[in-house]
Amino acid sequence: MYHQAVFDEPIILDLKGRRTIKIPLENQKFRVDIPEMMKRGSAGIGDREEFSVIRHYVKLSEMNFGTDSGFYPLGSCTMKYNPKINDEIAVLEGFRMIHPLQDSNDVQGALKLLYELAESLKIITGMDEMTLQPLAGAGGEFAGLSIVRAYFECTKQLDTRREVVVPDSAHGSNPASSHMAGFDVVQIPSAPDGTVDIEKFKEAVTEKTAAFMITNPNTLGIFEDKILEMANYAHSKGALLYYDGANLNGIMTKTTPAKMGFDIVHLNLHKTFSTPHGGGGPGAGPVGVVEKLKDFLPYPMITFDGDRYHDDYVPPKTIGKVASFFGNFGVLVRAWTYIKMMGEEGLRDACETAVLNSNYMRKKVQEFMSVPGKTLKKHEFVASSVGASMPKAGDIAKHLIDNGVHAPTIYFPLIVPEALMVEPTESATKAEMDLFIETVRQTLKLPHETFEKEPVNLKVTRIDDVDASKNPRPTLRMLRKEHKEPLQQVI
Repeated sequence: MYHQAVFDEPIILDLKGRRTIKIPLENQKFRVDIPEMMKRGSAGIGDREEFSVIRHYVKLSEMNFGTDSGFYPLGSCTMKYNPKINDEIAVLEGFRMIHPLQDSNDVQGALKLLYELAESLKIITGMDEMTLQPLAGAGGEFAGLSIVRAYFECTKQLDTRREVVVPDSAHGSNPASSHMAGFDVVQIPSAPDGTVDIEKFKEAVTEKTAAFMITNPNTLGIFEDKILEMANYAHSKGALLYYDGANLNGIMTKTTPAKMGFDIVHLNLHKTFSTPHGGGGPGAGPVGVVEKLKDFLPYPMITFDGDRYHDDYVPPKTIGKVASFFGNFGVLVRAWTYIKMMGEEGLRDACETAVLNSNYMRKKVQEFMSVPGKTLKKHEFVASSVGASMPKAGDIAKHLIDNGVHAPTIYFPLIVPEALMVEPTESATKAEMDLFIETVRQTLKLPHETFEKEPVNLKVTRIDDVDASKNPRPTLRMLRKEHKEPLQQVI
């Protein structure tokens, strides 16, 4: 039986300090001289010795699970392993210590890296121009839809083009970003095979449509084989095509959004190019556009005159800034490192392996669970645990966690009842996939009462999901306020 590391560890503010030896500051390897006026009086954790703080956070990490711990099959999130070479390059002094306000003449290496990353992403997507500014995929969506808005405002069509069409299998951020950009959302259903219902699509896309927004491969892991027909039809109505790049891992180097007819692309560097993911950040969501939209990109843009790199180009119809300076620079360095290290051949191998792994797991899982939609999948698949004898998806997930196997995404997409969404990525080994498959297989044989209290082997056991959703307490401040405890001020 699997047992997670479990410590009765207090929060950092309740950790008792002890009288012990102190490590002199001048002996620390990475000492940085900070001006007195910028120094904080306290970190807010009291007088606690270094090893106590380190042990505290190491214990917390041992009670956690991540891509360094094992197979992390979250569907749609693409939780691939993050190579440590990415981090090594990102913390080189020339990258780590530069200031965002330094003169461009002093940071030619950093500007070259950003320029090369944008050029690589243009090749991978087929787009004509690229911005690296957005700080996350959702931020990229908002920037891209802001470009859609600015384009139709410029062509004096914004008064009539107020709609963005999305499939019912779309990521939740798609309609949210569309609303934020000032558009109404028109949802269209999927056909029985898991692709967009082409007739419903043609009914929805009209002269009122500003953009059709879709992921391809879609959320069921199925390639939309009518994408060119949809692109031509949308363009005939004067609409733009928006590519949600969340699933680029399933087509990378095999085709491009440009070849499918898309006008705008946002990418999730954490999903495809192995930068960190989770915890609310960090992130990066570059946006690429075709020629007719490049004048609307955010500023500043990095240009190269054949001799030097410049960071002051302002596109004539720019939507403005969407992030300070150059976005999440450290994340962008990691993506550049991954692409340079892999090269075209390596990226192709990653794509092919991800698709192979997905179909291997799909075929095995299909022996004991239904997998809706077309049989051949790309990078991910969605199984359903519907049936009188079947446990619910949430119960399966709790049992998997209790047995040391990270659960997949559950209850998404909403069009599949009791959905378990699995994406192995290219990082998964056959042994890890087989363990996952066999654990799910055995889970389905258990009596339903088995799941009532699971997980039991973890620090956090069964919680009330409804109460957690309605009454979230994600911060220490909220928790102490509820219990009327005094807050320790963090300076």
